[in-house]
Amino acid sequence: MLNIVLLRMKFFPLAILFFGIVLFAKAQDRQYSTTDRGAIKYYALANESLDNNLYDDAIEQLKKAISEDKKFIEAHALLADVYRQRRFYKEAMDEYRQVIALNPEFSQGEYFKLGDVEIRNGDYANAKQHMEKYLASENLSPQSKFMGQKLLNDCIFSLQAIQHPVQFKPINMGAEINTADDEYLPAITADESTLIFTRKINNNEDFYKSVKVDGKWQTATYLSDQINTPNYNEGAQSLSQDGKVLFFTGCNRPDGLGRCDIYISQKRGDDWGKPFDISPPINTTGWESQPSISSDGRTLYFVSNRKGGYGGYDIWKSTLTEKGWSNPENLGANINTQFDEQSPFIHADDSTLYFCSNGWPGMGGMDLFVSRLGKDGKWQKPENLGYPINSNGDENGLTLTATGNYAFFASNNLNGLGGFDIYTFELPVKLRPHQVTYVQGTVNDAVTKQPLEAAVEIVDLESDSPVFQDYSSPDKGDFLATITTGKNYGLNISKEGYLFYSENFSLVGRENKNPFHIAVLLQPIEVGNKVILNNIFFDTNKFDIKPESKPELQKLIDFLTVNPTIHIEISGHTDNVGTEQANQVLSENRAKAVYQYLVANGIDAGRLSYKGYGETQPIATNDTDEGKAKNRRTEFKIISK
Repeated sequence: MLNIVLLRMKFFPLAILFFGIVLFAKAQDRQYSTTDRGAIKYYALANESLDNNLYDDAIEQLKKAISEDKKFIEAHALLADVYRQRRFYKEAMDEYRQVIALNPEFSQGEYFKLGDVEIRNGDYANAKQHMEKYLASENLSPQSKFMGQKLLNDCIFSLQAIQHPVQFKPINMGAEINTADDEYLPAITADESTLIFTRKINNNEDFYKSVKVDGKWQTATYLSDQINTPNYNEGAQSLSQDGKVLFFTGCNRPDGLGRCDIYISQKRGDDWGKPFDISPPINTTGWESQPSISSDGRTLYFVSNRKGGYGGYDIWKSTLTEKGWSNPENLGANINTQFDEQSPFIHADDSTLYFCSNGWPGMGGMDLFVSRLGKDGKWQKPENLGYPINSNGDENGLTLTATGNYAFFASNNLNGLGGFDIYTFELPVKLRPHQVTYVQGTVNDAVTKQPLEAAVEIVDLESDSPVFQDYSSPDKGDFLATITTGKNYGLNISKEGYLFYSENFSLVGRENKNPFHIAVLLQPIEVGNKVILNNIFFDTNKFDIKPESKPELQKLIDFLTVNPTIHIEISGHTDNVGTEQANQVLSENRAKAVYQYLVANGIDAGRLSYKGYGETQPIATNDTDEGKAKNRRTEFKIISK
C-alpha cells in the first residue's frame, strides 16, 4: 500500500536511529546476568539470526534462552526489542516490564522503550510514569531528552483527550465498496455522485469507482486501463471537484523521475486519458506523493522528502502560473515538524487543511490534524481531531465531502468485510471547514442546443479575484465549481463567436447549502441578441456604479475589444416601484453610467449608445421581490456587427 506501508515505517526508526537509542540490546561486551550455558548458547544463536534478519528464528531462540533461565535479563531485553521492531507491542511491553522488574537499573533506555510501546498499547498512564523516569536519568543527550519529552507530551495529551472524547460513529460503506481485499484512500466529487478509491488485490494497487444512483452507491468497477497498470501501483489520489481531473501517485514507473512521482489524468468522455508525469519542479529524483488539489485547480499540496524541509516527509505546495507549476513552497513550521507529515487534504473552501503527523502531540503513531488558514495568509498551528477519531494506532488518509459534514477514511480495526475497509462518519461541528456549496451547470448553443466548450469563470466580487477558472466539457458542456458561503460571486461564461453570459450568487447570510443548478444557452453574435449584465450593481434609487461591478464591466470591455466591429446599445430597466417618470430618469442615468465607464476605459464612443426604458420592459412579475429584482437590470444589445 503506497500510503499505509510508508506510514508504518516512520515512528519506530525515528525514535531509534535519530535519537541514538540502540535497536537491539545485544550484550556481547558485558557480563551476562546468567551463568547458564544453555541460555547463553540460545542467546548467541538469536544474535546470529538477527544479523541475518531472521526475526522469527531469533524470537524462538530467545524464548528458549529464557526457558533455560527465566531471570536472564539480556534475553528479555533483546526479545522485547525484537517484538518492538516487529510491531508486536503487547508482547514487547510484557518483556520490557520483565527487564525492569528483574533489575530497575539495567538500562535507562529500557524506560524509554517501555513507555513507547505502552503508548502503542494505549496505556498512557504507565507510559507517562516511565517517560518521566527516563527523563530524570543522568547524562541524557539533548536528542534523547527531546525525544523523551515528545513522548511525554503525547502521554499528557492522550490522557486529557480520553477525558474529553469527540463524537465518532463510523459507518462501513458496505459491500458495494468494500470486499475481502483492502480498500482505502477514498476521494469524492463535490456533488457526492462519484467515489474513487484504491483497491489492493494480490499486492497490486488499482483505482476503482462507484457512482451514486438514487442515493445508493453502486457496485464499484475498475476505473480505467488508461490509468491502472498490471505492473505498477497506482494510489494516493486527489480528484478535482467536478471529477474530471485525477492527480495520483505512481511508483517505480519507467517514465518517472524518482521512486514515486505525481501524475495527472483527465477524463475523456466516459474514459480517462493517458496519465502524464507532472514533471519538475514538483517531481524530482526523490519521493513525491499524496497530492491534494485545491478546488480552483491552481494549488497542489503534496508530500516530499526533498531538501529544505523540516523532517523526513513534509507537506509542500505549488501554484499553477502562466509559466507552469511554481517552485514548491514548504508549508512551514506551523504544519511540518522534525518528524513526518503526510496525507494532506485541502478542503473545497481552500482554507482548511487536514493531514496526519507523528510530530505534533497525539495519541501515538500517526494522528489526524486540522489547520486553518489565518487572515495573514499563513497556516495556523494544527488541532488534533481528538479521541476516538485518533487512537494509539496510525490514522491517515482522511477526506471530506464538499459540504464538510462527513469524512471518509480506511481502517482494518472495525470488524469490516476484510482487510482495510472504507468508512464514513459525521464530522464534529468544531472540526468542520467553512461551509461551501457548488455551482453545477451546462452550456449549450441557444440555436442548435449542442453542448459547448466555453470558458467558465467565478469571481469574488468584493476582492475582484477569480475563485474558479475552467472550461465546460466539450462532450457534455457541463461544469462544476465549489464556492464558499458568506461571499458574493459573479459567474461569467464566454466563448468566441457568442455573447457572454453572466450571473451572480449572493451567499452572504445564506444558511442553507443547497447547490445552484444552471442551464446556460449562449447566444450567437447576431444583431438583436441581448445580454443581461447581472453583475452590475447600483444602490437603491442611485446610478453610481458600485465597486463590485468592475469584474463584469471588464468582461464587457474584453468582449468589445475581441469583437472590434460590434456596436451595442446599453439599456437600463427598473421595476414599477415609484413614478414612471422617476424610473425613466433612473434607468437612463444607469445606462449612461455604464456608457461613460466604457468610454473612460478605451472603448470608442462611436460604437456605443445608451437608453433608459424605465419600467416598460419587465421580464418578470412585479408582484414579488424576486420578480422586481429581475426587472431591475442593465442589458446590452447588438446593434450591428
